[in-house]
Amino acid sequence: MGILKAFVASLLVSLFVFQLAQAFHPTQLEDASVGAYTPAPTPAKIDCGKACAARCILSKRPNLCNRACGTCCGRCNCVPPGTSGNYESCDCYAQMTTRGNKKKCP
Repeated sequence: MGILKAFVASLLVSLFVFQLAQAFHPTQLEDASVGAYTPAPTPAKIDCGKACAARCILSKRPNLCNRACGTCCGRCNCVPPGTSGNYESCDCYAQMTTRGNKKKCP
C-alpha cells in the first residue's frame, strides 16, 4: 500500500513539473510579454532593371539614365511611373542630388 501512495505522489509531482514547464516555455513568454518587438514587414524588392529600362526608354543617353536610375532604385526601392516626372510618387527618388545639387535620378 505504501508503494502505491509513493507512485501516485511521484506521478502528481511529475505532472505538476510538466505543467509548470509548459507555462514558462520560451515561446509562451515571448508571445505574452508586453511591448514585445515585432519587426515591420519589409516591402518586396522591385526589379530595378525592368523599372529603369521602362523609365529610360526615351532618354537621349540611355546608358547614363539606366546607371543613375539603377543607383536611385537600389537605394530607394522605387522608381516613379512613366518616362519622366511623377517624382511625387517616390520621395526618396526625388530628393537624391549630385555633388552639384542637381537631381541625381532621371
